[in-house]
Amino acid sequence: MDSLDKYKKAWNEQPEETRKVSKADIYKMSRSKSSSIVKWIFIIGILEFLLPFSTYLFWDFDEIYQGYEEFGMQNFVMYSQIVMYPIVLVFIFFFYKNYKNIKTTDSTSELMNKILKTRKTVKYYILTNLGYACVLFIVIIISAIQSHPEFKGMALVVFIVTLIIVCSLLIGVFWLIYQLLYGILLKKLNKNYKILKEIEK
Repeated sequence: MDSLDKYKKAWNEQPEETRKVSKADIYKMSRSKSSSIVKWIFIIGILEFLLPFSTYLFWDFDEIYQGYEEFGMQNFVMYSQIVMYPIVLVFIFFFYKNYKNIKTTDSTSELMNKILKTRKTVKYYILTNLGYACVLFIVIIISAIQSHPEFKGMALVVFIVTLIIVCSLLIGVFWLIYQLLYGILLKKLNKNYKILKEIEK
């Protein structure tokens, strides 16, 4: 049980006439925790954006590009990155904005609305990234089939099914990573929302 839960339990157990001060304390702690959680969402978003660039420090860029050329994907990769990077930057901007918008002067209802807004932003961000991963894997499957004309009949079916299974597993891994990175933070944020909702009543 964390300190916010202890405050909440103590607040519920005390007499009605003494609840005012504790209610303010619970709100203050909840606001502080919410701000900290949204800040971490912003930090993780930045790290996730920088991660693809850091891979070029360890891998040969020319070798990677040759791999794209081999499957005829160089144009798709280039144009999709041109589209996706600005979209990711927009989401990071919204993460930052959500963090900065949480103020000490916010009322309980205002803080609750900002928590809901943050949850919605993260949800759309995850769906956008997973959607891009699905499109990428579909292009990889099509490109792999076109680059292996020797596969025909049952061999082609086995090849396609294998690619679909591998891509589905990778998307599942991405989803689990997002659940680990953002799911835990959103769960804590949702917990704060429920506490604020109870206070508001």
